[in-house]
Amino acid sequence: MYVRRSAAVLAAAAVIGAAAPAIAADSSPSPAGSPSPSAPAKPTYPAELYGTTDPTYDGVWRQSLAMLAQDTVGVKPAKGAVDWLVGQQCADGGFAPYRADAAACDAKTLVDTNSTAAAVQALVALGGHDAAASKAVTWLKSVQNKDGGWGYMPGGASDTNSTSVVIGALAAAGEKPADVRKDGQSAYDALSKLALPCKGDGAGAFAFQPDKKGKLLANADATAAGVLGSLGKGLVVSPGKETPAADCTDGGYPSSQQAAVNGAAYLTEALAKDGHLTSALPGAEDQPDYGNTADAVVALAALSGADAAEKPLRWLEQNSAKWAKQSGPAAYAQLILAAHATGADPRDFGGADLVKQLNATGPAPQAAAKATNEEKTKDDSPFGVWWYVGIFLVVGIGIGFLLSGRKKGPQA
Repeated sequence: MYVRRSAAVLAAAAVIGAAAPAIAADSSPSPAGSPSPSAPAKPTYPAELYGTTDPTYDGVWRQSLAMLAQDTVGVKPAKGAVDWLVGQQCADGGFAPYRADAAACDAKTLVDTNSTAAAVQALVALGGHDAAASKAVTWLKSVQNKDGGWGYMPGGASDTNSTSVVIGALAAAGEKPADVRKDGQSAYDALSKLALPCKGDGAGAFAFQPDKKGKLLANADATAAGVLGSLGKGLVVSPGKETPAADCTDGGYPSSQQAAVNGAAYLTEALAKDGHLTSALPGAEDQPDYGNTADAVVALAALSGADAAEKPLRWLEQNSAKWAKQSGPAAYAQLILAAHATGADPRDFGGADLVKQLNATGPAPQAAAKATNEEKTKDDSPFGVWWYVGIFLVVGIGIGFLLSGRKKGPQA
């Protein structure tokens, strides 16, 4: 859904990923009996992994999102898929985006906060992996920055997306994010300093990070993440209390709740015209950003209830099918999480069965752990059937993440 990794990281991933080396060649002779030029073989990836695209930059992220989404609808992921995720953890507790050789983890292994935080949320939700989740949380605490936040990589400058997804992991694991401090600063302190004031361009939004001159620039992707982070919520949320939209309010660094309200006001205004956010990627500024729109739905619903997210949710129902098919498991997961956050039916999302489509991208799930839609009493609310959350309950996050595949980081 959403780390949201930066557009720069995403662009780099696309370039590097396109140059991935082939792993085998066909050595069979040509019909004439002379050697034929060897043709690159298509890379193969673990059968336990969701999706068929290069997982170098988002394997753990999309695996975690896929299993979180399945859990919200009562689907029990394949044991092999869960074991694969657990096997990606390094001895120090951190997770890299993807390690082809899960037995090797050394100083050159690029573990990151986003993959680790997403894995924590998935493992807690699925249950039975307390030791792995606890070790990952310990690692996250060890790389907290002095301003209270987190960067994508250990030691990197704090950013809204990474800080927010770590808040979600802490909350999922039973920690109180406000009490996790470095030099007296918590994640909420870091987020408040990344929030724009209520006057001027981008009023109320969150920046991803300050630019080179220290200026904060509004970023819709970071804002969706920041709203959830400021609320102390994770990737899976249930509809918040139905409350009327509130205006952006200044007053020094905003409190966590006010920062969330201000960010939601920015998103509401950005979505008002077309019902969707637009891409910030170079050359695609006039294109819809489906993943970030899904993340915005989750953020708005978490703060103010399903009604606040109805317009972008309906837009996604009508327009996201092609994007999801092209983007794969993380996209299906983001849409399922958006449906869950609003009480919509992910098995009838604009006529599509998102659950069936997600399941088809990975190993066959185990028998459903909970009743299916047909076995439940239908909810008469205007937003469809309420899907029961498994054991993944978050306290009190808030990114699209997205991956929309994430501007955030690599997107699946």
